[in-house]
Amino acid sequence: MLPLPAAFYFPWEINIDLVKDGASVRTFGRLTSYVPEESKAVLSCQQSSAQCHVSVQTSLVEPFQPILGAQYFVLGEIEKTDGLGGVTLHARALTCVDGVDLALMQQAIVEQRRFFEEREKLMNVQAPRCESPHT
Repeated sequence: MLPLPAAFYFPWEINIDLVKDGASVRTFGRLTSYVPEESKAVLSCQQSSAQCHVSVQTSLVEPFQPILGAQYFVLGEIEKTDGLGGVTLHARALTCVDGVDLALMQQAIVEQRRFFEEREKLMNVQAPRCESPHT
């Protein structure tokens, strides 16, 4: 059985309780550090005045050519830990996407979420009702 499609989360949404342990997610960020001996990378993103960081386990996507300072999209599963680490994203795919207009991408994610919410509401309203054949 295939896993559910990964939902797109902003980096600042991953480190809060919005995302469940084991959930498939897609996110993005600027590669700020990479430690090949530990297969760990850190993606960063600016949200308002706060700097957000996402810890990424890269063992499944190695070897790759890290470009510090470049923008990356990552697809993977969330692992929550007790302690200072908090949340780690185990990458299944890690792609350099330097040159992507992040403001436009964020707007597209918001519009996609709005579409899915409206579709879900419409599906709930139009769901067929089970009626007794004797009525």
